[in-house]
Amino acid sequence: MTVTGQLGEFLRARRARLRPEDVGLGALPGRRRVTGLRREELAQLAGVSVSYYTRLEQGQSVNASDAVLDALAGALRLDDHERTHLRELASRRPRPLRRPPAERVNAMTLDLVRSMENVPTLVLGRRTDVLAWNPLGHALLASHLDPTAPERPADRPNVARMLFLDPHCRDLYVDWDRKARGVVANLRLIAGRHPEDALLASLVGELSVKSPEFVALWGDHRVKPCEGATYRLRHPLVGELTVTQQALSLPHSPEQSVLVVTAEQGSSSQDTLRLLGRFTVTS
Repeated sequence: MTVTGQLGEFLRARRARLRPEDVGLGALPGRRRVTGLRREELAQLAGVSVSYYTRLEQGQSVNASDAVLDALAGALRLDDHERTHLRELASRRPRPLRRPPAERVNAMTLDLVRSMENVPTLVLGRRTDVLAWNPLGHALLASHLDPTAPERPADRPNVARMLFLDPHCRDLYVDWDRKARGVVANLRLIAGRHPEDALLASLVGELSVKSPEFVALWGDHRVKPCEGATYRLRHPLVGELTVTQQALSLPHSPEQSVLVVTAEQGSSSQDTLRLLGRFTVTS
């Protein structure tokens, strides 16, 4: 998918989410053949000509001004993340795919992960590859995998791949659908920033071939970073617990994040995490 193609798909997906009555428009005459706004209606809201908007959506027009992009973002009721994504898609120029070098975790980050021995912790790369984890993070989220796998770039687990293709991870999340939506929305955001990333394109292609659920979510074009959310887990060793997953940015490695998993203070889930910690120490 080209950058201009991604822009058109994003605009069409957002246009389909809105109805004339949602934005204070009277419906245009004639039978509606679309589920959301027509091109004419969106162009009217944004104050641009229908022909110009059509060319933009079809990838036949480039260099849209900031004013036009702001008008479209307002008409489509985009949030801040979606506005940034729109600008990134509109400003990118087609470039060939390239294979980036393997991601590395610096010593400061590894020290941080090791120091958090009582808190499940992972380091995630740009494409949701697991670059490092501590024993409790491994035990909670992927105990069936080789704990040394993140140390070898070719064998690194990938959160998106595990979520859609690994039965263990699908069973782990009681509210799997919500977790899946969040991961795909984050991947969409990253794809807009790095359209030339051959490894990301390969990951999306693999999941598109192997997972109908991924195809449906990817086609929705929702964009949102994975910052923090609470999930119910069904762990095969210690049973059900509720945890909060927070992705913390790293100033010295802006494309990596530290995923920290916590449970509410004084809750039964906190006790369950402690129990898992004891199993991890004795195993």
